[in-house]
Amino acid sequence: MGYVGCVALALGLAQQALGRLETMDTALVTRATASDLGFSDPLSANGGSMLTQIPGTFPAGQGEPLNVIISGKSDPLILSTSTQDSGGLLNYFLSLSFGTSCGGGINLGDRQAANLGDGQGYVNETAVMRYNYNDPVRGTCDETQLGGNHFRFWKQTGSAANTSAIFLAVSYELSLAQQHDIAVNGYNLGRDWLVGNATGTTFANPNPLASQATSASSGPAVISSASFAGSTSANGWTYQTTAEYITGLLDATSVGINHNTTVEQGGQPAIDGLVALLTVSITARNEYVSRLFSALFGVPADMYGS
Repeated sequence: MGYVGCVALALGLAQQALGRLETMDTALVTRATASDLGFSDPLSANGGSMLTQIPGTFPAGQGEPLNVIISGKSDPLILSTSTQDSGGLLNYFLSLSFGTSCGGGINLGDRQAANLGDGQGYVNETAVMRYNYNDPVRGTCDETQLGGNHFRFWKQTGSAANTSAIFLAVSYELSLAQQHDIAVNGYNLGRDWLVGNATGTTFANPNPLASQATSASSGPAVISSASFAGSTSANGWTYQTTAEYITGLLDATSVGINHNTTVEQGGQPAIDGLVALLTVSITARNEYVSRLFSALFGVPADMYGS
């Protein structure tokens, strides 16, 4: 790893600190249907996949894991991607210290697509969100240059599975000078750091919950001993996030994973097979902004709080 990459990783470790998740019961896994959890399993129908589709990989056909899901059981405003919804998804992301790509949301990298099994086939990413290093104005420009945590996201809204769940492909990337390669263990670290931002939890590297991962063919199951909760705020809105870890959606593997040879850590596969499930509620609303948006866009004020 070059000097710039070391600086970026050091900044990331400082801003998104690793800690320890000490004792875990390794026996408690609760089988659940995906619909109980607020999403539809992409693997269950319509050629869906838990890996993205990326043009021009070598070898061809590699993808990146959809390793975080925002449950469709979250507050309906959280599931709105409209810029008119002032306290919605983008503001929630801001509360986690993520913003749209530098330069008005323009992403210079390859656009990725995902098939969420909802009948729409492969759909391009909605946007790329980048860690802002606690600087909402130009922090995502720093991430673009230095590297850091980032993600793409998609919404499950097709007629075959209209759950409104949000699927994220999260990873920690190296600097622009290093062509935004993924850091060692970067898919798992990116996921855990995002969960940490949302809940205030810190995780060991590697995540000890990985020992409970089961194959994707087994279907989704909740690791019962691993539930985390915390509160974040942005622009007068406060969010409560509960995070659980799901197994049975991804395999613990390097096969088909983009950048797999450089991401593997200590002989372990590039991804550990875990998916984080976030359920988000709104606990405080910006009443002034709520009324302003109601007046400007004709949205009922009680949608935002009154």
